[in-house]
Amino acid sequence: MGTTVYERQKPAPTLVVESLADARHSVFWLDDLPAQPARPAVSGGIPADLVVVGGGYMGLWTALLAKKRRPEARVVLLEARTVGWAASGRNGGFCEASLTHGHENGASRWPDEIEQLDRLGLENLDAMGDDIAAHGIDADWERVGALGVATEPHEIAWLDEWVADAQRRGEEGVVRLDRAEVQATIASPTFLGGVFEKNTNALVHPGKLAAGLAQAAEALGVQIFEHSLVRDIDDEGAGVVVRTADGEVRAAQAVIATNVFPSLLTRNRLMTVPVYDYVLMTEPLTDAQLASVGWKDRQGLSDLANQFHYIRLSRDNRILFGGYDAVYHYGRKVRSAYEDRPESWQKLASHFFTMFPQLEGVRFTHKWAGAIDTSTQFCAFFGTARRGRIAYAAGFTGLGVAATRFAGEVVLDLLSGEATERTELEMVRRRPLPFPPEPAASIGIQATRWSLDRADHNEGRRNILLKTLDALGLGFDS
Repeated sequence: MGTTVYERQKPAPTLVVESLADARHSVFWLDDLPAQPARPAVSGGIPADLVVVGGGYMGLWTALLAKKRRPEARVVLLEARTVGWAASGRNGGFCEASLTHGHENGASRWPDEIEQLDRLGLENLDAMGDDIAAHGIDADWERVGALGVATEPHEIAWLDEWVADAQRRGEEGVVRLDRAEVQATIASPTFLGGVFEKNTNALVHPGKLAAGLAQAAEALGVQIFEHSLVRDIDDEGAGVVVRTADGEVRAAQAVIATNVFPSLLTRNRLMTVPVYDYVLMTEPLTDAQLASVGWKDRQGLSDLANQFHYIRLSRDNRILFGGYDAVYHYGRKVRSAYEDRPESWQKLASHFFTMFPQLEGVRFTHKWAGAIDTSTQFCAFFGTARRGRIAYAAGFTGLGVAATRFAGEVVLDLLSGEATERTELEMVRRRPLPFPPEPAASIGIQATRWSLDRADHNEGRRNILLKTLDALGLGFDS
């Protein structure tokens, strides 16, 4: 079994320790926000036409889009803590056009629809940028594209296949970079080549996006209540009633946008598992440090391994460095204790200095983690319940920043009862397989994680478990 570049070219242990010495266990994107309005908890009884449960991206987009569709509608949003505090405020800020966790995953599952899905994804990304501009949301939106890099020799062939497939499909803006060209774009001794997708990715400040969406929704008349954990949702007459400890909302319709957290619908309790992802953020780079890396085009960056990293610049030229470890804990629990994992941050810091040795001496100011709602198809699933009064989506599997806007459109389409291009998609009409209950879920997930790691150490070769999961439509390829 071979080694990876991060094992062959490890930095000195003291460099890793020193770089993390002053890092706060706190989310940079949320710390970087100006003071936010204090929103009350719901109390008593409130009537509504639509109640949205969850104040992350999906819930916020749904509420905003609902008011744009029907300005007269009474829309209420309930958030258990504060707007954007969970995955929506903790992610890398990559806005991928893909609705299917990449073209390859979508093509393997919905081959007859993949061209349509790719088109809808690009249209959604365009609309997201338009909405951000129209509502005056200061979210550090940058339509800069994405660069995928090979860091192992066997991955170079994957780059060639990537470009050849894009050319066959007539996709524009997909550029193959050789080693010299990728080094001229972003300098790292680990980069052997790359593919630059110019049109399919934007970057955003996750905290500012969530805060801006909330303010835009409120400007249109949406009522947002924070610190309002929903305990249950029931039928009532022709509508639904959503209850918290101190109040309730009676509405004609509801949208459940709780994603990684246990669903209010029993049917969805086994549809996702929480997988923890870890992130570091550096101090702002000096002009000299940034010049040593290059990165003039500021595109998002990721490598091609199964256990991959995602890397980007912030507006003030910090480097966000995340990914690689994806940790599942027995029992599919979401707990703050799981966010404190020093070994993951040490591993990330070590990989950072392997990738950018010229940045020796740079310190990390923030370290954090968050839970990803993973589904067996590795992208969102959709549905309705209670005779069409409730709609839901979940399972974005780490690529939800842009896809949540599309999901908001889908759930509103479903509640309208009208057939649209979105609701006719097989991706929307069919639910994926659920995860098994414990202990089978933990055994399967841990075996898959081990197998993916082994593939990265064996020139990408997938073992019998991964090949079987691929054949069953459960294969994880990123």
